[in-house]
Amino acid sequence: MHDLPDIDLTAPEFGDLYDELPLWSAPFGLLLLDRVPMRAGLTILDVGAGTGFLTIELAERCGAGTRVIAVDPWKAAMDRLRRKIAQRRLDNILVLEQDASATGLPDGSVDGLVSNLGINNFSEPDTVLRECFRIARPGATLLLTTNLTGHMAEFYDVYRDVLAELGQQHCLEVLAEHVEHRGSVDSIAERIEDAGFEVNEVVTSAFRMRFVDGSSLLRHYFIRLGFVPGWKTIAADGSAGATFDLLEQRLNAVAGERGELALTIPMACFVACKPPGAR
Repeated sequence: MHDLPDIDLTAPEFGDLYDELPLWSAPFGLLLLDRVPMRAGLTILDVGAGTGFLTIELAERCGAGTRVIAVDPWKAAMDRLRRKIAQRRLDNILVLEQDASATGLPDGSVDGLVSNLGINNFSEPDTVLRECFRIARPGATLLLTTNLTGHMAEFYDVYRDVLAELGQQHCLEVLAEHVEHRGSVDSIAERIEDAGFEVNEVVTSAFRMRFVDGSSLLRHYFIRLGFVPGWKTIAADGSAGATFDLLEQRLNAVAGERGELALTIPMACFVACKPPGAR
């Protein structure tokens, strides 16, 4: 995979070439959309909107009387969203190209808040959640989806064996931290409640990502975009190339034994609200 160029998220053309909704995000998005309150006239904030598939869906599904605010600092994605809004002639969407930790929106001005896979990508998730609480009106609903600790366990088991085989003990500790940062149902619910929300429901499920072997996994566009950079930082300085060569070999061997390489993705949708009496 050394002959493949790095993916530049900041390139102007990236937003046009990026899929409308990666299959990675779709199961989470469907879980969330199935639980969004469907009422006209709401103001809904999409936190970490990306290219805006959820923003667009909510703006169209909830009708012209609903106002959807999309917030994300990712310029290429926001530019793409603006073009889609113009092409669809939607006038009920506000785009905020900025960090969600300081939206500038008034206190209690939002009826609903959604975030599909955002919490793992926020640099300061607790700050973002507190900001969401501030701008939510009393009784507002928060829906948040995320993958959980244990995701892609089949991959990480092989990576762990490779690091042990190479004698990279410190990297094993880094790998453990990398795996655990995604959080469990309990730890994420605690984080949401620490921001002031009440968690009313947690819906869990799982799906699989299947590949013919490790080579196809490591060359897959979305895997290279969303996961490979983080995986490489786990390897010892200067050894990522050799580590990944061995990792690819070991993943291919596992696929040969099992007939495929299947990775399990546990996911959860948290349904919470701002207590009616909260300020």
